[in-house]
Amino acid sequence: MLGAAVGYAFAVLVWPGLLGAAALGWLYLWIARKLTARLQGRQGPPFYQPFFDFVKLMGKQTVVPGGVNERLFRALPIVSVTATTLALVIVPVPGYPAWSFSGDLVLLIYLLEVPMLCDVLAGYVTRSIYAQVSATREAVMSLGYNVPFLAAVIAMAQRAGSFRLEDLQQAPIGPVWLFAAVAFLLAVPARVKSNPFSIANAEQEIVGGSHLEYSGSSLAMFELSHALEVVVLVNLFTALFVPAVGAGALAGAVLYLAVSVALVAAVTLVAATTARLRVGQAFRFYWVWGGLAGSAAIVAAVIR
Repeated sequence: MLGAAVGYAFAVLVWPGLLGAAALGWLYLWIARKLTARLQGRQGPPFYQPFFDFVKLMGKQTVVPGGVNERLFRALPIVSVTATTLALVIVPVPGYPAWSFSGDLVLLIYLLEVPMLCDVLAGYVTRSIYAQVSATREAVMSLGYNVPFLAAVIAMAQRAGSFRLEDLQQAPIGPVWLFAAVAFLLAVPARVKSNPFSIANAEQEIVGGSHLEYSGSSLAMFELSHALEVVVLVNLFTALFVPAVGAGALAGAVLYLAVSVALVAAVTLVAATTARLRVGQAFRFYWVWGGLAGSAAIVAAVIR
């Protein structure tokens, strides 16, 4: 009993949980910033800059706007980080096989939606018109990017005949795998708020985003949640679509890092070479092209 409790605590706090995922998330964000800078002819930040940004924010005072629900205001970033950390523990990665159970995929999808809901609530709880516009955009966008994302996951579950992640990892490469991978990849840029789908936090239009009125440690927690969410999406992609990535060998860890860096670089390249879409354009893109990719994956899974 004690050994299991220690194992759970290690998984939540160290790997693949809070500390390990935070380090990886900051690394991925640095890669994105560095690659963007190089593409624009700039030097870019040092690799430790995302960590220093987090520490600096943690050391600043959190200013709570007048007239807001302070408890809800302070609770939202904590809930966001907690949900993302728990999601990390569900996905199997090298060095951590995960405690797989029936329906863990359903729980994972639910936990992945919590940060988005916290962003939307943060925009409205602060009573800022700019934050409310961002929150509205985020809510609308979620109805778009979740079409290919959920279709990809459901297709893989249908192919495996199970909603258990361990079973989905064993699914063979084929048409379902291909269409589901395409649908999943289409959803990633919007889920991480990257161009051309960085509509909810468009600085040139609405100043900041739903976190506009946040500062200090509360803003740091939201930034940490974003970094952790990037890691969760990368982990889920490798678990579903890179069968060789398991829980053990050094080769699996190397492949995991290679796929992760390649995915982050691809999303960054798309962001650096595209302009931000309007809400209607992005929504149409996901319901048309994302819907087609997701539908193809589901149809292939049903008629296999």
